[in-house]
This record gives sequence, structure tokens and C-alpha cells, in this order.
Amino acid sequence: MATYMHLGEQVDPDEYVVCEYRVTTDIPMEKAAASIAAEQSTGTWTDLTTTTERIVGDYGAKVLSIEGDRTVIAYPVEDFSIDVGGVPQILSVIAGNLFGLESIGKLRLEDVTFPKCITDMFPGPRFGASGLRRILDRPEKPLVGTIVKPKIGLPPKETADYVYEAGAGGLTNSKDDETLTDQRFCPIEDRTVAVAEALDRLESEGHRMVHAVNVSTNGDRIVELAEKVQSWGAREIMVDVITCGFAAVQALAEDPSIKVPIHVHRTMHGALTRDPLHGISMLPIAKLVRMCGGDALHIGTLGVGKMSGNPAGDLANLHACLDPMGGYREIMPVCSGGVFPGMVGTMVKRSGFNVQIQAGGGVAGHPGGVRAGARAMCQAVDAAFAGIPVAEYAETHPELKTALDRWGTR
Repeated sequence: MATYMHLGEQVDPDEYVVCEYRVTTDIPMEKAAASIAAEQSTGTWTDLTTTTERIVGDYGAKVLSIEGDRTVIAYPVEDFSIDVGGVPQILSVIAGNLFGLESIGKLRLEDVTFPKCITDMFPGPRFGASGLRRILDRPEKPLVGTIVKPKIGLPPKETADYVYEAGAGGLTNSKDDETLTDQRFCPIEDRTVAVAEALDRLESEGHRMVHAVNVSTNGDRIVELAEKVQSWGAREIMVDVITCGFAAVQALAEDPSIKVPIHVHRTMHGALTRDPLHGISMLPIAKLVRMCGGDALHIGTLGVGKMSGNPAGDLANLHACLDPMGGYREIMPVCSGGVFPGMVGTMVKRSGFNVQIQAGGGVAGHPGGVRAGARAMCQAVDAAFAGIPVAEYAETHPELKTALDRWGTR
């Protein structure tokens, strides 16, 4: 085990994938960290007659530091596949069998940094935040969107009516829910065509809007389905990255036939991210989505929505979307999950303006209906952009006032 310990050593960042783990264990941290490094590279539970010093020296992971319950482990780039964009194999190395090690109680992958030789394998976003802003002709203000609610049950015409009303109220974005794909009550072709007609109507009235059609399906069919929804008029597509896989996002981003932005939903991420001591934090997931070519990604609500999360963690996810990385375009961070107008000011104060704020129930639950709910959301965003307290802005904006009376502020 000692051969994996390199405490204090500085490695070449161009030659290693560097990971930070949080470890909860009853055994000494040095032994736990060495066990992780061995298990995920050249070792196992016992000494091997087939292992040599050269193999461990060239391909063994290195434990670089241990501070409290955190350890940093570096994996040589030679441990990773030479295939273009091998996310499945990357995850097998940095987030594989280590979670099942009996000697370790809990373990969480907190962060990962990739060298240029690996980021160069991935396409990155084709549109990104700047591309979405260009499509929507909205250069500075936060994008403001909705999710069609109820999440399932509406037929195509009513779905399109919802989208039209939301756009007429000023929203820039809408999308299918993560559970809506191609059910009998709302076939994807009929829905896509109806929504495209609603978007065309809005554009003829002078308002630009995009709607993300959920193309989440089996990996061998996802590009074909995306091509079809494009032909039916889709202006954006959506994929559930955890359930479909990172390779699905990459397949869509790399295929030249896909010419619309890719909105990435993170449904099921809580199974990996919610336990602060075990699993995988959202931060590595966000980095991988950006590498694979997502153009927008759900990051949490910066501590104010209905979903589990905290401001610091969600802010780190936001930075993973926007900070320089691999020469990639920025991707649009999406704040969604129990959002309503009274929390927009707090959210934007934490996020800045390069963000998409998205409300489902916070639009459809407005007493005045979808159009009034959309107006209230837009008014809240306008207030935040202008630096005006939301309660003050509501004095002259009745839709916002109604929303604050219903849900309050946060």
C-alpha cells in the first residue's frame, strides 16, 4: 500500500486527472486513501505476483494530500481510454468500485480536474450560454423560463397553449418535464408540431422563445429521435443526463445533424449527490456535462428552492458552467425547482445575471393563470436586474403583487 502514498508531491497537471474525495472511515485516513488509490488503479486487496514496481510507478494512482476527512488522489492519464471522449471509462476509474470498499464507511467524490489532453477529446457546447442568448436576442438579462405543468397529463394542444401563454407573458424559455417523452396522451410528434406552431405565432407577434422537447430514450435511438423532433419544428432538445448517460449528451452534441441547443436535466442526480458524505457531488457532473456538449444545465436553486442543496454547493455548480475550462464555451446554468417570483431577487444576487431562472408551479400556480404567472416571473427578473427590491417593484406591477401575496418572498 505504501507505494501509493506520495504526500506533498506536486504532479504535472497535464499528466494526471486529479480528484478530491471526502472519506468517512474508522481506519486511519492514510490506509483508506491508499486503499482507494490501489483499488482504482493497479492494486487490489492482496499482493499480486503479477504486479511490478514499473506497473505501479507508471500507472498507479498517487495520494497527494490528506487533510481531515479530505484526500486528493491523482490518476495518470495513461490509465484512461484513448477513445475520443470515454466518459464511461473515466467514471469507472474515478468513481467506480471505491464506493463499495468494505473498509471505508462512506465516500464522496467532491471534485475533479482534467488535463488538456482529456478535455481536448470532448466537443464542449456548440451553442452554450452565448448561443442561447443570441437565439433569443437577450444579451444581458437572465433568461426566464417555465416547465409545462402538470408535468404529465396535458395533451398536445393544451401543452402548446401553455407555451403560447407563457411566451405571451414574456418568458424566453419553456420545456417538457423530465417525465414527459412519448406517452399516448401526448405523442411527441403531435406535441412538437403544436408547440412549434405556438412559437411561430409568438415570433410573428415579435417575441422570441424556445421550448426544449424531451428526447430522452434508449442510447441507440436518441440521435434519431432528436433528428425527428428537429424536423417537426423543435428549437431546442432536452436530455436527462443521469438516466440516459453522458454518452447520450455527447452523441447529440457531436452529431452534425443536430442543429439546436441541448438542455440537460439532472433528474435522479439526488441518488448520487444528496448525501453529503457519500456518492458524487454535482460539481463533477456539471463539468462532465460541459465537456460532453450540453448547452444548458440544471444546477440547483442556490439554497432557496424546494430541492435539496445549499448556496455554496450550487454556486460551485454555477462556476463549473461559467468559469474557463478546456477552452469550452460557457453553458447556461439553470435554476429550477420550487421557484416563484419572491425568491428571484435572492437567487440573482447570488448567481449574477448569466443564468436561466425557471418556474413551473410558480407560473402555472398564479391565481391569474399562466400568462399572469409568466408576467410575474418576468417582473421579478426585471426588478432584480434593475436592483429594485421586489416588494417595491410589485407596487406598480399587479401580477407580481399577486404572486408575492400568494407565496411571499425568500
